[in-house]
Amino acid sequence: MVAAPSASDPSSAGRVPIAPQQVDSPLTRSAIFLVLTITDRDGAVEAVKEVIGGIEDLVKTVGFRDLPAQLSCTVGIGAGVWSQLTGMPAPAELHPFKEVRGAVHTAVSTPGDLLFHIRCDRQDMCFEFERLLLESLGDAVATVDETAGFRYFDARDLLGFIDGTANPIGPDLPASTLVGEEDPEFAGGSYVVIQKYLHSLSAWQSLPTEQQEAIIGRRKADDLEMADAEHGQKAHKTLATITDDAGEHDILRDNMPFGSPAAGEFGTYFIGYSRHLWVTEKMLERMFIGDPPGLHDRILDFSQPRTGCVFFAPSADLLSGLAD
Repeated sequence: MVAAPSASDPSSAGRVPIAPQQVDSPLTRSAIFLVLTITDRDGAVEAVKEVIGGIEDLVKTVGFRDLPAQLSCTVGIGAGVWSQLTGMPAPAELHPFKEVRGAVHTAVSTPGDLLFHIRCDRQDMCFEFERLLLESLGDAVATVDETAGFRYFDARDLLGFIDGTANPIGPDLPASTLVGEEDPEFAGGSYVVIQKYLHSLSAWQSLPTEQQEAIIGRRKADDLEMADAEHGQKAHKTLATITDDAGEHDILRDNMPFGSPAAGEFGTYFIGYSRHLWVTEKMLERMFIGDPPGLHDRILDFSQPRTGCVFFAPSADLLSGLAD
């Protein structure tokens, strides 16, 4: 578990470090992305508060069966229910997912009050955790989407490219993912954006490898970064790189492939954790509208988003306090 940026800030000397949730959980072989809404039944909000406030106890109960399997669950709360669940004003940047409509493709906005990002090296433990979680929540919630992801070979997506190479590491990780002194009431929290992409795999596979590499901006075999185009169409890796006068702004991705060959479904579940929501939103704007406008990310010609939600993953301290 990483330390919040404020923990190393000289102005925070003498304070008790804020414990974030495990947004930086190590890459695992399996994951479940569970998006729920809260129902209007009497007592639903209080029931949800009790369950998510005690989520670490459930992680310990299930995870103790195989500690090396590294079971974790990160909880995200949407803008629509934030005040009901926490009784607090919203974090500075929290709002519902904003649809991004380009000339050709649209990043859609879909419902979601709660996100449970369940990760483990064992699929059966992800399954058992989700089963017990939903049993605890009962009819206080309704399921919007449940997607089971898997690690594909050497961390590749179903398009055949290694995914997540640009993730921050070392001290850059908490600096990129955890809110700090700029919003002290919510320090140690993280903004989370999720999108469920479905791939036109046969169309993608019909492209020569050289064209695929030009679209992604990396070599397929060894993942080496290719030179940026000086003019015209930019590669995916370039459009997803956000820089300003302060330098480059990173996010943490823990994307997972998912699918069903029998159903002809092949996809990537995008999940990005960031200290500043505007960074991820700027990435999506550049992808869907283009930079310059009109030259959208060509990966979207083969990968279409079916969902889009924004959540805030509060610190572990704030989350556990909801049960009190």
